[in-house]
Amino acid sequence: MVITTLSHHIDIVWMHEAYRQTRKDGAAGVDGVTAEEYERSLGENLEELLNRFKTGRYKAPPVRRVNIPKGDGKKTRPIGIPTLEDKVLQRAVAMVLEAIYEQDFEDCSYGFRPGRSPHQVLELLWKGLMDMGGGWVLDLDIKGFFDNLDHGHLRGFLDKRVRDGVIRRAIDKWLKAGVMEDGRLTRSTMGTPQGGVVSPILANVYLHEVIDTWWEREVKPRMRGKSFMLRFADDVVMVFSEGKDARRVLEVLPKRLAKYGLTMSPEKTRLVEFRRPTWRAGTKRPEWKEQPGTFDFLGFTHSWGKSRKGRWTVVRRTSASRLKRAMKAIWLWCQRNRHRKVPEQHRQLSAKVRGHCAYYGITGNSKSLQKFRTQAERAWRFWLNRRSQRAKMTWRRFNLLKLRYPLPPARAIHSVYFSAAKP
Repeated sequence: MVITTLSHHIDIVWMHEAYRQTRKDGAAGVDGVTAEEYERSLGENLEELLNRFKTGRYKAPPVRRVNIPKGDGKKTRPIGIPTLEDKVLQRAVAMVLEAIYEQDFEDCSYGFRPGRSPHQVLELLWKGLMDMGGGWVLDLDIKGFFDNLDHGHLRGFLDKRVRDGVIRRAIDKWLKAGVMEDGRLTRSTMGTPQGGVVSPILANVYLHEVIDTWWEREVKPRMRGKSFMLRFADDVVMVFSEGKDARRVLEVLPKRLAKYGLTMSPEKTRLVEFRRPTWRAGTKRPEWKEQPGTFDFLGFTHSWGKSRKGRWTVVRRTSASRLKRAMKAIWLWCQRNRHRKVPEQHRQLSAKVRGHCAYYGITGNSKSLQKFRTQAERAWRFWLNRRSQRAKMTWRRFNLLKLRYPLPPARAIHSVYFSAAKP
């Protein structure tokens, strides 16, 4: 049903909870106000913000844009930084929208939803591929989704469930707020607020109508064989047991996306034959027209390989580009922070290694994890040796240093073996 009154749920208690959930260690927006300054009169500031929101006097400030290095450092990625006050209000509205749309979203959607993580998607993908014995994988890439989201279609999707005037007016203001870069303000009729807290829920609402419901109600019932789809934000993977089904969907997808102002990236969208190999170990491989391919999803390269028992299984390794980027970041950090004290460097490097393993530490990825940890040790020793003109940090001395300041082990935190060992 369509809900016409929602803003009365957003009161001062709701605003305090929104402020609690808002990150406070980020950079300041165009107003330059930090969390420390805002907290000096937190109650008064939230009361005044709530009053402006309810009466329509709230003006959405433009987003401050900065460019950070991307990948190998040759390219940059634009990042939007809203003001702290804007983040709090967006969080309050996002909390209301989540309560509404969590009842509507399909089970295939996992990105930016409470209680759902990318590791759950990876586990479902692995189980689905193993149960089907592989198949054809359609790796869909939507070109510039967050920059090309059509405001007209988004308003039409929101009209189906949320028509509260106060909330809809605030969303329209955020969509039209614009971007401030080098003192110049630019506005766009496309895309979601850069860096905005409300952007993920708006993106999920958009893709729920464009892809999720279309797949569940129109595509999946027409498939001859087994099929399933998983989506994390704008990263979509579709798996088919029959090649004809995969080619039919690939043919229709561009038309479906174009209907809502989106385009499919022809360079990154791939249809991969991902069937389980049939030859036995120790025998000559048959002549295949096309060997089983690989595909990347959520930072992992998926391929077929042998388990410890000699059975074919889907192997997931850190993708080459992600691993290269992570190792380069470690080298740059050690170079720029080599002047710090060794205990401080050790704490920071340990946190980086644990953070890397917290995401990439899954079953079968131990070699990539160990490679990253080894590179972290090499980078640390290399730049410790450059702290003066005299080379002092030999490997022998560094090995003695590691006894006192060891880096965390490369551990597969999300390993099925580790989970099975838990009581």
